[in-house]
Amino acid sequence: QVQLVESGGGLVQAGGSLRLSCAASRSIFSIGAMGWYRQAPGKQRELVAPCATGGSTNCPDSVKERFTLFRDNIKDTVDLQMNSLKPEDTGVYYCNTFPEPRGSWGQGTQVTVSS
Repeated sequence: QVQLVESGGGLVQAGGSLRLSCAASRSIFSIGAMGWYRQAPGKQRELVAPCATGGSTNCPDSVKERFTLFRDNIKDTVDLQMNSLKPEDTGVYYCNTFPEPRGSWGQGTQVTVSS
C-alpha cells in the first residue's frame, strides 16, 4: 500500500500563504487522482482540493477560490498552494487518493493560522 508523507505546514498569520507537499512511496501516475484533506479540531476530515466547479459541494465554499492542487508526476509529489489563509483553515492536512481516500493516512502536517 502506498505510503504518503505530508510536509510544509506551520504557523502563519491570517492573510498569508503556505504551500504543502505530499510525497508518495511510489509513482503517483500509477496511483491516479490525488487530493488534499484536512481535519480541523473537533471536526471530521474533509476534502479541500481538488474542488469541483459550479454548484458542487465536495469542498467547503471557503476554500474553493484560495486552495489549488499541483501535481508533479516526475517528482511524485502533490502540492497544495493555500492563499489568503484564515484562522478557520487551522487543522491537520493530509493527502490521499481522490475522490475516495483509499490509502493509509499519513501523519499529516499541522497548519495553524493566527488572527
